[in-house]
Amino acid sequence: MTSIAEILQQSKSVAIVGYSAKPDRASHWISNYLQEHGYQVFRINPVMKSSVETPIYSSIADLPQQVDIIDVFRAPPHLPAIVEAAIAAKAKAVWMQPGTENPDAADSAIAAGLSAIVGNCIYREHKALFGIEDDRGHAH
Repeated sequence: MTSIAEILQQSKSVAIVGYSAKPDRASHWISNYLQEHGYQVFRINPVMKSSVETPIYSSIADLPQQVDIIDVFRAPPHLPAIVEAAIAAKAKAVWMQPGTENPDAADSAIAAGLSAIVGNCIYREHKALFGIEDDRGHAH
């Protein structure tokens, strides 16, 4: 399995599944953080509308290109379908943020050749790996 450091260093694009427009939600500020640090970020939420400055996609299948990481901010019961979509989209990794962990879905991702990161925060891992001082006053 590819390490967290390798995934973060080798990846160029991230899809945020469960993106929220509310600035205090982790999916919102983490997507902004990742974009500010050089990743191409795709925001996914089936009930939100796109704007010119923030395109929102309805699903992984609607993304305009293949992405490296599918970063999930949805409840564990949603993970099997998200992992299936990630496999179909040929993503390289599924990242299950704290609170989204689904071991069976992680096993499915790994069996299909994807990396699965379970219960680690991508923001915290990125900051630690690259030594970034970025205190946004968030718990992560």
